Amino acid sequence: MAHVELSLSGAFVPQARTPSEAEFITSVERWTMTVATADEPCLVIDVEGSIVAVSPSGSELLGLGKPADAVGRRLNTALRLIDFTAGGGRLEDPEAENIPPLLALRSERLARGLIRVVPGDGEAPLTVDAISTPLLAGGRVGGTLTFLSPVRY
Repeated sequence: MAHVELSLSGAFVPQARTPSEAEFITSVERWTMTVATADEPCLVIDVEGSIVAVSPSGSELLGLGKPADAVGRRLNTALRLIDFTAGGGRLEDPEAENIPPLLALRSERLARGLIRVVPGDGEAPLTVDAISTPLLAGGRVGGTLTFLSPVRY
């Protein structure tokens, strides 16, 4: 029969520690740093719907100019959103509020959908598949993270 012997050399007393920096950084801030340098087209917006960070490829895809110039602008006014009709009319506010990044913010749930944008003057409309997830800050939604992919057909 096996014999197990246990020896305790002293009581374990947890040491006081200083909270790590990661405990003070919200997921919005953490994703902002990641998105700003990402190769993939993505963006982060805050609870007000303002762009906090956008990757260089995301900024180019959506026609936002330089990423630094897009930061602070409201997403639904920064984008040239159009509807899916043949004429491609301007997407008005009630419908513009339902694009995935803003819908995920409002519903506090994952949102996916297509966005149709005009990236720049004289450019053809572009359809973008967007997947957005809410980001928590202090137990509440503090923004959304959105990954973007152009739809080629």
